[in-house]
Amino acid sequence: MSGSDGAFAVGTARHPWFPSSPCGTGCLAGREALVGRARRWWRLTAVVFVVLLSLLLLVVLPVVGSRGREWVARSVFRSVLLAMGVRLEVSGRDALGARGRGVLVVNNHTSWLDIVAVNAVRPMRAMAKKDIASWPVLGWLVSAAGSVYVRREGLRDLPGTVAELADVLRGGSMVNVTPEGTTWCGLTHGRFRPAMFQAAIDGGVPVLPVALRFRMKADGAQTTAPAFIGEETIIDSVRRVAALRGLVLEVHVLEELAPGRAADRHELAAMAEAAVDTVLLPSPAEHERLADAELQRR
Repeated sequence: MSGSDGAFAVGTARHPWFPSSPCGTGCLAGREALVGRARRWWRLTAVVFVVLLSLLLLVVLPVVGSRGREWVARSVFRSVLLAMGVRLEVSGRDALGARGRGVLVVNNHTSWLDIVAVNAVRPMRAMAKKDIASWPVLGWLVSAAGSVYVRREGLRDLPGTVAELADVLRGGSMVNVTPEGTTWCGLTHGRFRPAMFQAAIDGGVPVLPVALRFRMKADGAQTTAPAFIGEETIIDSVRRVAALRGLVLEVHVLEELAPGRAADRHELAAMAEAAVDTVLLPSPAEHERLADAELQRR
C-alpha cells in the first residue's frame, strides 16, 4: 500500500470528489538526527515482537470486558511508540476521558503514527480506509475496536457510510475520523471535508478537534520525516521513522464543539479546521526560522 493514495487500486478511475494531496516524497525533510544501524534494527525487531504479542492478545480480547480491551489496546499502541523511539506528549488529555456518550474525534492526517498516537491516549473506534484492515498490528487492532470502514471507489457508498457512522455515534461510541481524507506532509494540511461532520449533526453528538504535530527533540523544530505520503509503502515509512533520533509526537486535544453550535456540516468542518490551525500554523518566529533554514540548505 502506498501513502496518500493507498486506497485506490491500479486502474481505478478517480472522481473529482476524491481527496488528493500535493505532498510527495520531495516534501520529506532529510537533515534530522539519526540513530545508528544497530539501534534501527533493535527498534524494528521490537515492533515485530509487538506484532507477535498482539496476535496472542487478540485471542483474549473477547473475554476481558470493555475496560480490559481498552487497557490492552492502549498498552499495545504505547508499546509501538516505545519500540519506535517516539516520545508522546499530550495536552488536554482529560477531554478524551468522556465515557458513555458519542463523540466525533477529528484530527489532521500526516502519518500512520496518527492512529497509534490517538489510541495510545484513548482507544476508540475509527473511520478508516478499507485497506487499513490489512495492515499488521494497526489493522488488527483498529478492526478489533469496531472500526467503520469506508470504500472510496465511488460516491454511491458515501451516504450509507455517513448513516452508519451516525448510528455508531448515536449509540455512544467515540469515533476517530481524519476529515482531510488523505495524508499531508505535516507542515501544512488539507481542507477538512464536511461529509463526515454530517454524521455528528445527525447523531446529535459533539465534535472534538485534535491537532497532531511532529517535532525533533534536539531543536524543537517541526519535521516532515514521519509523513506517509506519495508512492512509498508503509514499510518505507516505518523504516524511516525507526532511524530518527528524538522524534516527539504532540497530541493537542482542543475545545469540544457542542451539537448545534454550527449551522450546517460545512460550518462545523470549518470550525474544527480553524481549531486545529491554532496549533499547526507556524508563528511569525517559526516562519522566520523555516526561511533561514531553507536559505542555509541552498
